[in-house]
Amino acid sequence: MKKLQLLQTGWAGLLVVAALTGCSNSPGKQPGNADREAKPGEGLEGKTITFVTGSHPWVDVIKPLIPQFEKETGINVRIQGYFEDQLTQKLTVQFTARSETPDVFMYRPLQEGKLFFQSGWLEPLDAYAGRDAEYDLGDFSPQAIRSSTVNGKLAGIPIVTEQQILYYRKDLLKEAGIQVPATIDELEAAAERLNHPEQGVYGFVARGQRSPLVTQVSSFLYSEGGDFIKNGKAAINSPEAIKAFETYGELLRDYGPPNAINMSWPQASAFFAQGKAALYTDANSIYRVLDTEGAKVRGNVGFATFPSGTKGSMPYNITSWGLAINPKSPNKEAAWAFIEWASGKSVMLLTQQAGNPGPRTSVWRDPRGTIGFPKELAAVFQQTVNGGIDHDRPQTVDVAAAREQVGRIVQMVITGETDIRQSADQANAALQALLDEEAE
Repeated sequence: MKKLQLLQTGWAGLLVVAALTGCSNSPGKQPGNADREAKPGEGLEGKTITFVTGSHPWVDVIKPLIPQFEKETGINVRIQGYFEDQLTQKLTVQFTARSETPDVFMYRPLQEGKLFFQSGWLEPLDAYAGRDAEYDLGDFSPQAIRSSTVNGKLAGIPIVTEQQILYYRKDLLKEAGIQVPATIDELEAAAERLNHPEQGVYGFVARGQRSPLVTQVSSFLYSEGGDFIKNGKAAINSPEAIKAFETYGELLRDYGPPNAINMSWPQASAFFAQGKAALYTDANSIYRVLDTEGAKVRGNVGFATFPSGTKGSMPYNITSWGLAINPKSPNKEAAWAFIEWASGKSVMLLTQQAGNPGPRTSVWRDPRGTIGFPKELAAVFQQTVNGGIDHDRPQTVDVAAAREQVGRIVQMVITGETDIRQSADQANAALQALLDEEAE
C-alpha cells in the first residue's frame, strides 16, 4: 500500500473540499488517522469495473471525485444510475442471471440485504475490510456495521446513515410556552396543545402510509422496550408493541392531518415544510427538504433527539445505503479498492460535508465533518451516532410482507379502531408464519 494518498493532500482534494463547503481547509489534515489512510488500488492498473448506483445525494458528491480515483489507481469506473425501485429490479435481474456485472453496487442493507445475502448475491467483506489496519473498520459506528451484517457476515460497507429525530416549529413552541418534548408523553401533550386545525396548523405529522410508517413507528416501539421480532419470534402483539402502535396511531388520528394514511415521507415532510404542523418525527436526512428556499419553515425549524419512552430514547440508527461486491465479479480486488477509497476517512469527510450523514465516528469528531448541517442538527447527530437500534423494520427476507402486517395494525388506530389486540394477534401469527417459512 505505497501508492499516492487519495484525496488527502494536493490540489485536487483541496479544490473539491472548497467547492463543496465554500471553506478553505488546511492541507494534509483529515479526520483521525487519515494521514495514514490506506491507499487502495495497487497493482490493478487497467482494470475496469462497473459501478451501479441508486438515486441519492451521496452519488452527486462521489461522481466528480471518481476521475481522481481513476488517475491514482489506474482502475476505470463505468457508472450506471437508477432510481431506487429500478435499482432493486436491475440488480435482481442481473444476479438471477448470474451476471458478472455489476462489480460494485449501492444497495439498501435493511430492505434488500438479507434477501440478497441468502441468495448468494453479496460477497462477504470481512476479510477485505479487516486485512488493512489503516482502513480502520473500527472507526465505523457499531450500529452501522450491524445494519450491514447478515448471519454474522459483513455483507456491505456503510456509506450513509439515518437516525430518527424530532423536528419542531420554534415559533409555535415559544408562543405557547412549551418546552421541547423530551418524552413521548410530553410529545403527546404538546401535540394536543399545538393542534389548531381551524387555523390550518396541526399538532403532529408523520408517515401514515401502511408500509412507509413502519420505519418511523419503530423508534416508538424500541423506546417502549419492544421489537418486531424477539428471540427469533414475532412480537408485534406484545404489550410494548400495542402501546407503541397506539401512541403513534393516536398522534396522527387526534392531532394529524385528515389524509395522514396517504402520507409517506415526501407528503409528510412537505406538509411540515409548508408550516402546517408543529411537530414531526422522521429521519434526520429529511432536514434537506425543510431547508429549501421554498420552505415556509426555513430558519424556524428546531431539531431534538427522539423523545424517551418507558425504556428511554431508543431511535433507530441504521445504514440506509451501503456498497457491496458481486460474488460473480472477476474484478473483486478492483471493486474492493473502489469501496475502500469511497468509504475511507478522507472521501467520507467530503460526502458528509455535502450533507450526507456518514458512519465514521472520526469524521463526526472532526469539526469540519459537521459543517454541512445546521449547528443544532449536528449536535443531535453527534449525540445519536453511536446509540440507538440498528434496524428500523422487521429483519426478514420478505421485508415487504412483514411491513404490511405491522403497518396494517397502526393504520387501524389512525382510522379510529379503539381495540387492536385481536388484529395484532392475527398480524403476529402472519409474521410468525413468514419467519417459519424463511427458516425452512
